[in-house]
Amino acid sequence: MAAGDGDVNLGTLGSGSESSSDGSSESPGGAGAAAEGGGWSAAALALLTGGGEMLLNVALVALVLLGAYRLWVRWGRRGLGAGAGAGEESPAASLPRMKKRDFSLEQLRQYDGSRTPRILLAVNGKVFDVTKGSKFYGPAGPYGIFAGRDASRGLATFCLDKDALKDEYDDLSDLNAVQMESVREWEMQFKEKYDYVGRLLKPGEEPSEYTDEEDTKDHSKQD
Repeated sequence: MAAGDGDVNLGTLGSGSESSSDGSSESPGGAGAAAEGGGWSAAALALLTGGGEMLLNVALVALVLLGAYRLWVRWGRRGLGAGAGAGEESPAASLPRMKKRDFSLEQLRQYDGSRTPRILLAVNGKVFDVTKGSKFYGPAGPYGIFAGRDASRGLATFCLDKDALKDEYDDLSDLNAVQMESVREWEMQFKEKYDYVGRLLKPGEEPSEYTDEEDTKDHSKQD
């Protein structure tokens, strides 16, 4: 490469103006102004874009906080309510275990959950303490109709009407084999879940005398 060519290139880089191919010249100052104007535009665009992203982030954070607050209102207060009532004893927990004894129909009706917290019912001649199931067998429960009564016929026929309950002793003699099998199955289920406290007496039948040993033995079997 010739020395002159090198001088021309160096001189062009250091000169105040640069000639274009069509003979016109472009001032460095004009180029700088254009670059400066472009810089301000880019900065403004970046600011607007950044501001939009910031607003979007703030909105997202606000939505997350709002959702968390709603969850706390819905579930947190329930938890506090449950915690406040955790120390309150249920009727079953506050009552001592019932000593084993037999019941007539009239005696059984006293334990319907309205006159006393304890709830008893009979199935197939057996009396069970269902107090711990008071939400089912209590006065406001779905099976409260059986409280203090002989529930055998109602359970055998899947009937929750008062027609399934008799005011006199029900010997279940008119039930068919399938219904009696259902009664026995219900009896077993109640034995597994609730305390057996005695027999339902037939008219004229005398109650049995149970010793403390028999009473303890029966409760041990259920535990």
